[in-house]
Amino acid sequence: MNRNKVLGLLGLAEKAGKVRSGEFSTEKAVKSGKAGLVIVSEESSDNTKKMFRNMCTYYKVPYFEFGSKEELGHILGKQMRASLAVIDENFSNALLKHFTAKA
Repeated sequence: MNRNKVLGLLGLAEKAGKVRSGEFSTEKAVKSGKAGLVIVSEESSDNTKKMFRNMCTYYKVPYFEFGSKEELGHILGKQMRASLAVIDENFSNALLKHFTAKA
């Protein structure tokens, strides 16, 4: 997985207005069926990871743990972010290819 490409795609998705970040917005995107992909920071608490993992399993949304809270927040132009949802199918598919690519 190429970290820079993933971060670049997330930055583009944010500029296009296709990212919902923060726990409340991420949860809302998943439950409303808009989320195509959920990313939770590797630094997030075990409870946060478990909550999103279970929610994504139930709603059949791809779930990944990636980056630090600061890294995710920085790429989105915000403070630290523990979770985000990509709500665009094309961005989600492009990110999925990077997450599932063999090293």
